[in-house]
Amino acid sequence: MARGRSIAKRFRKVAKGPVPEGKKRFSQILDAIGADQRRDRVSVSDLMQAMDARAVAALILLFALPNVVPTPPGTSAILGLPLLYLTAQMMLGKMPWLPAFIADRSMTRADYVSFVGRVTPLLARAERLLKPRFLFLTAPNAERVVGGFCLLLAVVLALPIPLGNMLPAFAISLMALGVLERDGIWVVIGALVGGGSLMIVWGVVYALTKAAIFVLMNAF
Repeated sequence: MARGRSIAKRFRKVAKGPVPEGKKRFSQILDAIGADQRRDRVSVSDLMQAMDARAVAALILLFALPNVVPTPPGTSAILGLPLLYLTAQMMLGKMPWLPAFIADRSMTRADYVSFVGRVTPLLARAERLLKPRFLFLTAPNAERVVGGFCLLLAVVLALPIPLGNMLPAFAISLMALGVLERDGIWVVIGALVGGGSLMIVWGVVYALTKAAIFVLMNAF
């Protein structure tokens, strides 16, 4: 009970009074889900439902963000699969859909609150810098192009390439935030970071391939 009261207290400002869903920022929606004491667990499908029309970009951001920081080996492969689904759907202009084995994944509300408590302060700071501008870069057709580029980055992210996940994930996160808040500047910055990350990853792959060939040629 005491833990439940502390969770409610942490989110008391979010829970006060109804706020029209369309006017909520992404970080506020995440906090509001954690403040809902009727939930014992929070699933991926719950997040999809809460985000509504913004679900694709929002889920892309959620699955990309954990890869921005160093994670245990194999994490990028696990989180990369949902990103492949979601970025492909953004590219095709489809409503978000995930297979049941991904959509039904859930965590306890307490674990969700702990995770969101680390993420939303950073998101809130970023959101203060975001504003609608260069809207043609977040129009439906442009959004499909962004989705296609994010799909390419998601493929790279899912591959077991040393240090190959952090920069692509950061680029995807920037572009997803830009699409969420209709900020074309952030989309451009994300695309530039993504282009740079592809060149770096290509350099790493090239160097590893040359090293492997050198070892094989000198081993016999």
